[in-house]
Amino acid sequence: MGRLVVVSNRVADLTKSTQSGGLAVGLADALKRRGGLWVGWSGETSTDADDATPELTTAGNVAMATIPLTPDDYANYYLGFANSVLWPLFHYRLDLVDFHSEFLDSYRKVNRRFADSLLPLLKPNDTIWIHDYHLIPLASELRKRGCTQRIGFFLHIPFPPPEVLAAAPGHKWLADSFLAYDLVGFQTQTDVANLAHYAEDHMQLSAPVDGRMSGPAGDLHLACFPIGIDTQAFAELAASPADDVQVDTMRRMVLDRKQIIGVDRLDYSKGLPDRMKAFGRLLDLYPEHMKKVTFLQIAPPTREDVDAYADIRHELESLSGSINGRFADFNWTPIRYIHRSVAREKLAALYRVSRAGLVTPLRDGMNLVAKEYVAAQNPDDPGVLILSKFAGAAEELAEALIVNPYDIDAMAAAIDRALTMPIEERKERHSALYKRVAEGDALAWQKAFLDALEAAPNGITLDVA
Repeated sequence: MGRLVVVSNRVADLTKSTQSGGLAVGLADALKRRGGLWVGWSGETSTDADDATPELTTAGNVAMATIPLTPDDYANYYLGFANSVLWPLFHYRLDLVDFHSEFLDSYRKVNRRFADSLLPLLKPNDTIWIHDYHLIPLASELRKRGCTQRIGFFLHIPFPPPEVLAAAPGHKWLADSFLAYDLVGFQTQTDVANLAHYAEDHMQLSAPVDGRMSGPAGDLHLACFPIGIDTQAFAELAASPADDVQVDTMRRMVLDRKQIIGVDRLDYSKGLPDRMKAFGRLLDLYPEHMKKVTFLQIAPPTREDVDAYADIRHELESLSGSINGRFADFNWTPIRYIHRSVAREKLAALYRVSRAGLVTPLRDGMNLVAKEYVAAQNPDDPGVLILSKFAGAAEELAEALIVNPYDIDAMAAAIDRALTMPIEERKERHSALYKRVAEGDALAWQKAFLDALEAAPNGITLDVA
């Protein structure tokens, strides 16, 4: 078995005992067990970045190679094409796509630079695993440079249907880049079907048979690999709450108040304004919950240099203030809104003491908060997961209360049901959910992908334009 080489936009800190984020959780253990190389952007910018060589560090048996970006490439590749074009496009938000020709030029350039930096570091029997929308064309750049190793790709976010993807400038070039991979993995069967339909319509490939498609331009191998979490470790974190969480829990018990929790990066794909509106609607339609429930929304900042993120922050601040202004009493604040990061161990404890977990994105690749909420629960008195039908996790977690995040009244009704659900039903739902989350953990995800990649035909040498 050869070395594993992981390439992603950012590199995780492997010196940490626990990781946060789907990519870090899923890959850190695989690299530590097998040994390998992790390549990515350093997070730094430099005017000399184009001439910089990768900075090499090690953590145990894992080497890490990082490269800086120029300020222009940070603006045009990262904030531009990756996060102002591909991110909204892949989340079905054509109205938020902001395309400029220099964005695509920079995206191509940075992927070429990743290939130039990676190639000298490769060994003949390496297995290369490339991650996410920042680096879709990287394999084609490596193939042009003579790379014949197995190369797999995994997309952590949704993949849009053909009619949405076709709205992007350069969409055919982007999709053709997938032909350079030995295996392309997605979070859900919906994502697999979306690329398959595009490939039939725009790439003249055959209908998929066992995930394989063929045509004049080459072959495409597609499969679904739902990402998981380190279930046991997260459950153990949740069972050891911090002192301030215990104090807050005791206070709510004395006051006979239940807590609802939402934890999301501040992103327009997460459906946060609709969620707050649904909580306000709960208090309108089910006044028996007045002074009996609080909603804790944690929304750490992200990509604040992009205008759309500043807009949603202002909307949330306005909504939380409006709802609190309508309903709050001198000893009860309905919504507690936190716009900063919270330590992972504290999040685990907060999930455990929350009667309902609201995970209601408008569109999401998987959403590991849903799985973390399930893992954190006390099996003797579990909370209820309320999950958007548009989260990738909904394909697996059918025992959650599945909702349409655009239907505010229906979400309010689901919250009411979660708050009033009998203990036996809560335990039955949680037992089924926990079993599925434990079986499909992060280790199972990376093993399934790598087993499939290493079993795939190898030696593609396509010159993808």
